[in-house]
Amino acid sequence: METLLDILSLGAGSSSLALPLWLDVASVMVGAISGALVAAERRLDLVGAISLSLLCGLGGGLLRDVIMQKGSVYMLENPYVITACVIVGVFVFYFARAVAHFPTFVDVIDIIAVGLFAVSGTDKAIVYDLGGVACILMGALTGTGGGMLRDVFLGEVPAIFRQSNLYAMCGVAGSLVYLLLVRQAGAPRVLAAVAGVLATCVLRAWSVHYGIKSPQGKDLTGALLKRVRALRGNTDR
Repeated sequence: METLLDILSLGAGSSSLALPLWLDVASVMVGAISGALVAAERRLDLVGAISLSLLCGLGGGLLRDVIMQKGSVYMLENPYVITACVIVGVFVFYFARAVAHFPTFVDVIDIIAVGLFAVSGTDKAIVYDLGGVACILMGALTGTGGGMLRDVFLGEVPAIFRQSNLYAMCGVAGSLVYLLLVRQAGAPRVLAAVAGVLATCVLRAWSVHYGIKSPQGKDLTGALLKRVRALRGNTDR
């Protein structure tokens, strides 16, 4: 059995089987819903709703495919997902008021999408036998890329760059759990995917419940220099 170090540094033997189609499509649909709901919150027009639906549903996978340059581009190989995202955008645009009664629904849908995308991105990297670090990077990028593109198009600093309840780290956690279960434990991919999504959601819920947030920038130069001066003063005595 491989050690954790081996998994994180070397490409382990992987199966040529990918996640079931329904699970892959589910991640796209959930992401599309999250984008359309954000468009409804911002009171964007129909074009905006469809655009955010496409960005959140397919943006992370597009970034992954462009960076990996292995295999086909998912959204072009499976054009029906583009149609599905458009339908989701139109549906949510015309029935957004029904969602307004659930203010936390967007956040819940968003973090589920992050978990699903992180799992699917990691899975593709495993199929092409990438190293462990690369697999986790592809998973995290797939999980957060759609939201990042959404924020950029809305003229905002992406959520993964702002202080938040471990938004990006949740994607990393889901990717890592999936990688370990598939490569080290040899678990069925569907069960590993469920575990990865649960890890993402549980970490997010824990961070929100206890107010755990990623640290903001802090310059430690002054404290370090003060400490050095104090040590030098003690040495001179």
